Parts: sequence; structure tokens; C-alpha cells
Amino acid sequence: MNYNAMFSPVKIGGVTVPNRFVVPPMGNNFANGDGSLSDRSRAYYEERAKGGFGLITIEATVIDATAKGGAKKPCLFSDDTIDSFRAVADACHRHGAKVSVQLQHAGPEGNPSLTGHALKAASPIPSSVNKAIPREITKAELSRLVQCYGDAAKRAKKAGIDMVELHCAHGYLLHSFLSPRTNQRTDEYGGCLKNRLRLIREILENIRKKAGADFPVLCRINACDDVPGGLTVQDSAVIAAELEELGVDGLHVSRAVHLRDDKMWATAMTHSGFSSDLITEIKGAVKIPVIAVGRFTDPSYGELLVRQGRADLIAFGRQSIADPHLPQKARTGKMDTWFPCVGCLQGCVPNMFAGQPITCLSNPSVGREALAQKKSETKKKIMVIGGGVGGLTAARVCAVRGHDVTLFESQPTLGGQMKAAAVPPGKGDMAVLLRACIASCENSGVKIRCNTTVTPSMLSAEDPDVILLATGAVPVVPNVPGITQVNCVKAADLLTGKAVCGKRVLILGGGMVGCETASFLGERHFAVTILEQKSELGAGLRPEHARELKKLFREYEINTITDATVRQFTHDGAIYTTKSGEDKALTGFDTIVLAVGAKSRTDLLEAARRSGKAYYVIGDAAMPRSALEAIGEGYQIAEKL
Repeated sequence: MNYNAMFSPVKIGGVTVPNRFVVPPMGNNFANGDGSLSDRSRAYYEERAKGGFGLITIEATVIDATAKGGAKKPCLFSDDTIDSFRAVADACHRHGAKVSVQLQHAGPEGNPSLTGHALKAASPIPSSVNKAIPREITKAELSRLVQCYGDAAKRAKKAGIDMVELHCAHGYLLHSFLSPRTNQRTDEYGGCLKNRLRLIREILENIRKKAGADFPVLCRINACDDVPGGLTVQDSAVIAAELEELGVDGLHVSRAVHLRDDKMWATAMTHSGFSSDLITEIKGAVKIPVIAVGRFTDPSYGELLVRQGRADLIAFGRQSIADPHLPQKARTGKMDTWFPCVGCLQGCVPNMFAGQPITCLSNPSVGREALAQKKSETKKKIMVIGGGVGGLTAARVCAVRGHDVTLFESQPTLGGQMKAAAVPPGKGDMAVLLRACIASCENSGVKIRCNTTVTPSMLSAEDPDVILLATGAVPVVPNVPGITQVNCVKAADLLTGKAVCGKRVLILGGGMVGCETASFLGERHFAVTILEQKSELGAGLRPEHARELKKLFREYEINTITDATVRQFTHDGAIYTTKSGEDKALTGFDTIVLAVGAKSRTDLLEAARRSGKAYYVIGDAAMPRSALEAIGEGYQIAEKL
């Protein structure tokens, strides 16, 4: 597919955006504590402009000192931060991108412990069990707030920003006025839609007055709220039309409030463009440009939406974190090295909420763009042992930095545990990521030797300057009586087609591997029971992932038993002890599937020590952990060599 539509220019107000690829606003915690954008922020945004994104949107930026939602949020409530925003705008402009900044008041989703001020909203309705009841914001405070938005927009323009975006979605302050679910006011700011739009209208008027009538203003709105009583797509279509009449220059259409985060930042189970029908409804109500949001990864579906007139621009949110060069790769036909967002929610969302700098499983260079892959002063011969994602990442970065790199893998194919991770429902993007890792290694000049088991004598014969041990881990086989007498298979072997199982399956272990193996089997109509020692399944999973798995478990009628310790395997099942100490038996199973963790492969560790060479242990070879940690560790070690 060509991407002619995606690479055509489009006007937002009087500003011409060079293409339809958009970086939407996403919290990253790279800003300084004083609200200025840091050098790290500048490098992060510039890398995405360099990669070809036409419109770069700076993350939610605070317009009122009493409503700062996080310690590392950028701010435009003071002239002191203007220069830092100018530095980001100038950096992005050098690569031809246009720059927007999202203006936000967190409202009921704020952080009173940080600001020392109570939460405020249209009405005193808490957003969730974890948030305090907000105070109903007064009309005097609203008048001041209108001025704050106008002043922030004026500062943005002074900094060379091309346009601003009002955050009117996701349950934040302006959205709390729009939705009848959260606006119970009886004054002129409540009641009919005209009244619920009044605050936004006043803000728009103030921005025009202070920043000029020709300064473009967008609004980010929800296509729907995804909660009972919230805004529906029909409501939002009307709101869109009203905003157009108020002079808004473009709409950025997302969805959901934080009670339904799974619709805001969708998991791997959710396909690219899942909100497109909702966006089409809103696009049909207006003539101004509409930016589509909805887990867009590969640009192909975005191309279709733009061709068909169902959207004007496409927001590649977490995808722009995972691969800042997506537009450039699409333009030059290098999608084989495209690193997809796999929807893991491991490095972005949790860190954002924790106030920590974000990272990414697919792209460990996030937040390190200013340091990324500089050439080494001394060329070294590097031996990477293990072709999983940690080893592949380390090999690629070492090669890019100018080293002579050879990667050794004992198996016929590369990938390690990622090959099994890509098999369960919704995990197919892991295979795309793995292919990108391999292709990028090949393109970087890494010499790859599969079907090669490295021995201590080979370490001596190769005589490398540096040894990187990325040998991974092997599944744990529990020392339980009777295990040699039953039909037992390892979960990874089952997922990769190396083993088969009977129709009735007992899975030992209810962590992520056990749960995803259960969903894989359940989808294929196997009768599955999970036995887990802990009190809950999927310990450590993100809530969004846990919700998806529970839904699949109900659909596939997967039986689950927790607080259960296996004492013995029988010829067709197991005997386990409950939390109360009672012994129970499970019978009638054809196969036992083992998913009780992994242990590091350390068979070459002593040889590496004795070699006298510099050596490093990467990923699961050091300690079984997540792919996020393995890839990040491989990257950071290679960065130092």
C-alpha cells in the first residue's frame, strides 16, 4: 500500500501541517520540577519530528498553579517557562514539523497533595474511589480560570508554538462541565448543552483576544465516555458541531474517562483503529479537521480513513513512543524495521502515573534520545551469546555504535521466549516486534550464527574483547512427587508447537504465562483448569490486561483454583492443599502444563569469568524478568561499550 493520503499536507486554521502523522499529548515525566521543559523533553520531541511526524503535540500542560497533576508536568502559568517551550518548538521546526501544546486543568483528576489545593470540578462528584470529592468550582474561580487559559495560549504563541489544544476529555475539568453525568450545576454553567459549553466558549474568546484570531485552537474531546450516563457518540457529534460554530479549528477525538482506561489506552487485545466508527460519526458532523485516536500502529488503516474522508489526521500515540521514525519508514518502504507498540502498558502508563520517566518495551531509547547510539571511540570485537530480544537489542546497538558484533544462537531461529509470548490471543504484535529486532540487527551489520552452541573452548577461539551473555532462562520443573509419571509439558513448548496436549488440561501456575496459555487453549475449545498457589491469578498484570483475561476466562469457561499448593501428581491429575490445610484431588486430566516460572541459564558464566575478558550478563540470564527489563538492560549495557 502506498501512503499518499497520509503524506499529503492539511491545514488547521491558517497553519499547514506537512502530513497526517500526529504525535498526540502523552505524559512522559521528562519536564523539570519547575514546569519548564527539560533538555530531555526537547530531545524526545525532536526525535519524533526528525522521524517525520507532521504535528507534534506537547503533553498536557498546566495552566493554573493550583491544579498541577504531577511533579514533572510542564506548565505555562508563568513566563519563566516560555524559553524552554521555545527550545522544543525550534527543535521540531528544524525538521519541518508543526507544534501544538495541550492546555489542561486536571480538575477532579488532580493531585491535592502536590498542590496543597482542593480538587475542583463542575460538581462535587468524585471521579473514582481513589480520588477525593472535588469542590464545586465557583463562578469567581471560573472567571480567573478563563484568564489563565488565555494567558497560557499567549505564552505558547510567544514561544513559537503553532497552535494550542484545549483538553476537554477524559474526565478533566472542562470535560466535567460537558458531561451531564458530572455537571449537576443549576447556574448558567449547568443544564442545557449551551450552558455546559459556556466555560469553553469563554475560554475560546479569551484566547482569541490574547493570542489573536488567527492562532489555531483545537479541542480534544471524547467520542463517548464509555460509562453509563456519560456522553454518547451522538452527544459528542452535537458537541463537535457546536465547537465548530464557536470557531474551533480542529478536533482531536479520543474516548473514555479514567474509570475505563482500557478504552483510553487499549491493550494488545484491541486492534488498531478500534474507535474509527465513532470518529466517523463525529467527522460527519463537522467540516474542520478531525484527528483520529485509537491504538493506531501500522499506518495502513489510517491511510484508508484519510482516503475515505473519515478522518483528516491520525494520532499515533504509544506507537510514536515505540518507534519515533514510523513516518520515515513508511515513506521509504522500510516497514520491515518498524517497531510496533505491542500494547503491553508496562513502561508508559505505570511510569506516567508513578511520576517516573516513561520507557518502552519496543523502544528502550525513550528519554535517552540525546545519548542514543553515539559512535564508540574504540572499536571492539563483541560476542553476543543468545538470540532473544535482550541479545538482539544489545547486538544491534553495539553494531550501530561501530563495534564488530557476532551473535550466536543455539536454536535454528532467533527470538527466545518472545516466540512463545507472541502466540496467545492478542499478542501477535510481539512477532512483528521480533521481526523488527532481527531485521534491524541484519541491517546494522551484526553477523548472526544460528544452530551454534557456544562452548568454553569457543570463547577462547573467538577471542572477543567483550562477552555479552544473553542466554535467557529455562522453565522450572517443580520437584513434586509423581511428576515423572504423568503426561507433562512446558507451557512454552505447547505455545511454540513443540508439544501437544490432550483435551482436558490442568495448568500448574496462574501467573501471566499460565493465564495466557489458558486463554490460548480455551480459544481452541480445550477444557482448562488453572491451579495457582497465590491468592490471585495474574499477579502483577496491569488492571487493563487482567480485565481482558477475566473476560476471556468467562467466555471459554476456564476453571480457576487459587490458594492451592500441589502435593502430588496422580496419573490423571493432582492432589493439592488449600489455604485452610485441606487436601483435595483433581482428576480426569489428559495433560499437565507447567507454567511455574523460569530459572536463569548460567552454564557459560564460569567460562566467561575465567576468560579474562570483559563480560556482562543480560536479561533473564541474570534473573528471569520481563521483556521490558531484558530489552532495556541490553540497550543500556550496549550504550556503554
